[in-house]
Amino acid sequence: MTQKQTPLREQTRSVVRSLLARTAVDLFAAKGYDDTTLDEVAAAAGVSRRTLFNYFRNKEDLALSGLSEQGELIAARFAERPADEDPWTSLRAAFQVLGEIDMSAERQLEMVTLLFGNESLRAGHAEKQARWQDLLSPLIEPRLPDSEHRALEARAIAATAITCLQAATEEWMRLGGKPDQFDLYDTAVRAIRGPASQPEKKMT
Repeated sequence: MTQKQTPLREQTRSVVRSLLARTAVDLFAAKGYDDTTLDEVAAAAGVSRRTLFNYFRNKEDLALSGLSEQGELIAARFAERPADEDPWTSLRAAFQVLGEIDMSAERQLEMVTLLFGNESLRAGHAEKQARWQDLLSPLIEPRLPDSEHRALEARAIAATAITCLQAATEEWMRLGGKPDQFDLYDTAVRAIRGPASQPEKKMT
């Protein structure tokens, strides 16, 4: 069976959306999120304000646009892992998608600092990451022992892993982007699960 291709129109829309978001983040980093207007973003991108609203609902949506796509990539990577693999090991491997994004360490630190340095963006970031639970929980559930609370256990694992990832990202930002993010993630997971739960670092 051949893989279904994304229509060219949708591909073009995705590219434009990505370029608009990149332009906005550059301005937010340079001027500050609160001090940057949507009119300025539109002007810098060479589009009208109306065109901007064809792609994004508001300024917060513009700043957080990549998180939904990241969640889908993480879920897809998790689904590719062996069905008998421990969910925590699969989650760690799936989260590594974030490290494969075509972005320099400097720009990644810039974006993380932007997200966590603004209260509304921080709240929006947490909300969008929480939605990753809806993507990951159904994938985790079949790997757990059968019980009447298996769905709850799957959501708890997904929520905890995402919280560990967020805590590790904040610590990485605090330390100026110098440590390995997944070493910090492992530290956060050990704090929850104990030393014996150390996941393997080398993933295939």
